[in-house]
Amino acid sequence: MTAKKEKPVAELGYEEAMADLERILAELEAEESDLDGLALRVRRAAELVRHCREKIHATEMEVEKVLKELPAEDEEEE
Repeated sequence: MTAKKEKPVAELGYEEAMADLERILAELEAEESDLDGLALRVRRAAELVRHCREKIHATEMEVEKVLKELPAEDEEEE
């Protein structure tokens, strides 16, 4: 487990959250987390996954909104 203070998950952008998640995964795979810190790492990983899913969903909704605002092909031909 790292000693540095971690940024709250809600303040992370998607790329930062993914990098943090990949770092935690590498720690777990290398068995670098002590038993006491394992639950904390897994809990943060779960928060990061949830956060990334929310970011993806929000982006999908925004893209759909923008696409709906574009004129249809039929309207462009007129």
